[in-house]
Amino acid sequence: MTQANSQARASATKVAKWLVDKGRTPEAVAMLSALAAAGANDAEGQQLLAEALRLDASAPVARHAFAHMEGLTGSRPELDAAIARWSADEIARLVREINQPSFNRAQVGFNNNVKYNNHVFHIQTEDSGLSKPHIITHLFADGGRIIKSHKRSYAELVSRPDVGLQVKTLMKGQQMEMIVALRDGKFDAIIAGEAIGGMQLLEGAPNVELKRLGKKADAALPAPPITQPLLPPVAEPPQTPAPAFDPDEAPATQRISSYPHPIDLVRPAEPEAVALVRPAKPRFRVDVLRSLSGGPQSYEPKGDEVIIGASGGITLRGDKFCHPSEATVRWVDNALWLNDIEGGNGVFWRVRTPVELEPGDEFLVGDQLLRIERNPDADDGPDPDPTYFYSSPKWASAFRVVQIFEGGAPGACVVARGTTLTIGSVVGDLVFADDPLVSEQHCLVEEQAGSIVLTDMQSRTGVFVRLKSEQVIEDGDQIAVGRTRLAFDLSPSSRL
Repeated sequence: MTQANSQARASATKVAKWLVDKGRTPEAVAMLSALAAAGANDAEGQQLLAEALRLDASAPVARHAFAHMEGLTGSRPELDAAIARWSADEIARLVREINQPSFNRAQVGFNNNVKYNNHVFHIQTEDSGLSKPHIITHLFADGGRIIKSHKRSYAELVSRPDVGLQVKTLMKGQQMEMIVALRDGKFDAIIAGEAIGGMQLLEGAPNVELKRLGKKADAALPAPPITQPLLPPVAEPPQTPAPAFDPDEAPATQRISSYPHPIDLVRPAEPEAVALVRPAKPRFRVDVLRSLSGGPQSYEPKGDEVIIGASGGITLRGDKFCHPSEATVRWVDNALWLNDIEGGNGVFWRVRTPVELEPGDEFLVGDQLLRIERNPDADDGPDPDPTYFYSSPKWASAFRVVQIFEGGAPGACVVARGTTLTIGSVVGDLVFADDPLVSEQHCLVEEQAGSIVLTDMQSRTGVFVRLKSEQVIEDGDQIAVGRTRLAFDLSPSSRL
């Protein structure tokens, strides 16, 4: 299979969804069937055919593709025509059209219901199109009353070839900007009727303090191999004043026994001045906030690199959830970087601001390990006539959160009611009443403008997200490794 055909297959699902959204489902079925039959009969091709059959199991072109992939002989003119039409060049052309949409009136915007102070508000972001290039976000209250609007022009983006993608990104940022402003209390006076809302013209990029954790492939710094293990800090024995050293009276060989392994130092024939080498000062200090297995209250590792784990410079012995090497900490260009070592249980970083997550991301609430997942596709639809079915009423749901037990087995699973899911020990959709580290209302997970956002609701013990790439550490940052929680002190006093 050529590289062009391979790229076409990789883009097929995206193109098929775009065709279906435009009401061109038969074309999507033909395209998926053609790409499945024209290439190798492998897992990728079978997945494309399965998607075609899901869209329309009765389509002759999909059935012909199945017969072709099974090696059955026969005339299949519809499949031949589909293969001729849906070439790699045609798929590439559609991908360009999708990424660079031509729109005159508007792109589809974002809508979110947001709960604030026991009231539900609605936030809606709209695009006015290339003829009037600006984006408007409205904040609705009381079931339809507009209390505040934000407007931002994107006239400088109109000539860009990727204007569609740029506008979509701008809309998402402006939607989140309004959500954050509402929850920060910036519209309280307007909501109370003490101030006038109205339209506000904004300039520049949306001001959203939303952190997104990078992926392994996006690591900020390359992780070089560890050349040698770093030993944990060893308490130095008390020292007594040593007698003055007289080179004329000292023996030719002097024995030093204050090290773990005694060594012999040979006195040179002629004494000469030797420059003193001062030990390197620690770059940072790590304080232990919580430990179930004892150990030092703090660590002050020497050098520019140290391992965190059951063995290493920062040694967490006795923590059964801690592997020998869980993470590395490196001092590079006057900055401290933390990187997860694959194969362990992971290192989790305490969030300070809302964090954007993706399906598969994991986070800690108290001692509970939780994972964000997509909801599975519904499979309770009717069979072919005349079969009927009954079903309980359902609500729309954007994602689900799954509890992970020791050993990796899934535990409790809760789907979001619409776009929002709350976690706590007393109030929430997912309640952990027996975990003393979980606050009454601990955190909020919600879908905002097409993204899943995790927000700490001022909990006592915080929310920790598993790192996927190298993360810069700031003074006061906290991490969780196993059941141990650590805090970094980068203040100058900790390095004196």
